[in-house]
Amino acid sequence: MDKLNPARRRRFLKGAGATAAAGALAAPAISQAQTVSLRFQSTWPTKDIFHEYANDFAKKVNDMAGGRLKIEVLPAGAVVPAFQLLEAVAKGTLDGGHGVVAYHYGKNSALALWGSGPAFGMDPNMVLAWHNYGGGKALLEEIYKSLNLDVVSYLYGPMPSQPFGWFKKPIAKVADVKGVKFRTVGLAVDMYTDMGAAVNPLPGGEIVPALDRGLIDGAEFNNASSDRLLGFPDVVKNCMLQSFHQSGEQFEILFNKGKYDGLSGELKSIIDYAVQAASADMSWKAIQRNSQDYIELKKAGVKFYKTPDAVLKAQLTSWDKIIEKKGGENALFKKVLDSQRVFAERAGAWQNDYMVDFKMAYNHYFAKKKG
Repeated sequence: MDKLNPARRRRFLKGAGATAAAGALAAPAISQAQTVSLRFQSTWPTKDIFHEYANDFAKKVNDMAGGRLKIEVLPAGAVVPAFQLLEAVAKGTLDGGHGVVAYHYGKNSALALWGSGPAFGMDPNMVLAWHNYGGGKALLEEIYKSLNLDVVSYLYGPMPSQPFGWFKKPIAKVADVKGVKFRTVGLAVDMYTDMGAAVNPLPGGEIVPALDRGLIDGAEFNNASSDRLLGFPDVVKNCMLQSFHQSGEQFEILFNKGKYDGLSGELKSIIDYAVQAASADMSWKAIQRNSQDYIELKKAGVKFYKTPDAVLKAQLTSWDKIIEKKGGENALFKKVLDSQRVFAERAGAWQNDYMVDFKMAYNHYFAKKKG
């Protein structure tokens, strides 16, 4: 480096200091200018634990992005009705959203297979494994593309098995389902219809008022925490646990494709890892909260019954008829089914052979206490 004479050296250092100071002052303004704000809407009311899950995901993204990306989550109905979320995100009315794939099944029946039905014996976590590693993600993208929906979809958060439903009278046999006015969604509509129910796919917020007014005789939503908050125990006192109508469901996080494509690679990676982190966190929180609210529902006088095996088998029989019919009508439906079947046969054999019966250990320690 050339030596500077003292006068030139003083001028150089003074100029460098001024430049550094200016840069330090300008840095926050540049960072602020680079902040990307995204407006999301969930499919859930503000107080529902599902909306809480949506906020949990957003917080993880916001925290990791360090101010460069900010996701704001609005409750259902804030911008569009709950069941119009997909179109709103695709059109850019919303930048993103939080819901479930099965809510979109009216656009293509194949979409219901990410939630409705027994999924060839896969539990929710296995369905997510199929989605991420067995070809499901590419198939979902293919379906959305066929519908000209410009969205980027992330699936996460394996839901616990959902109850068969809340009823004014317990369901003791298959014949008890016939004639019941019932609420469900997705291809579960077809399953309950085949079993003899008169089905109305109401949004979550409308279920309990409809039960209260006698417009429906029974309904299912999802879990102990959500069902308690929605007010089921205030109008119905019988809940049938265990079902195959939605035994492998998960949540969906949607982004408008244009908005997503405009993000840097680093921010996209943050979103990807936030989805994975939120999936694990949601699973743990569900166990904590659902088990607590299960106790509170019992305190409120709710009687829980195991759905009879005959009813569960009737569900499987109905489902077989549904998928045969839908698979014959819709090539994408059959394509998704075939992919699930291959993965489920392999993964299910492994899990069923390797997994110990946890109920045996539970009963060993707590059966006498419960008795």
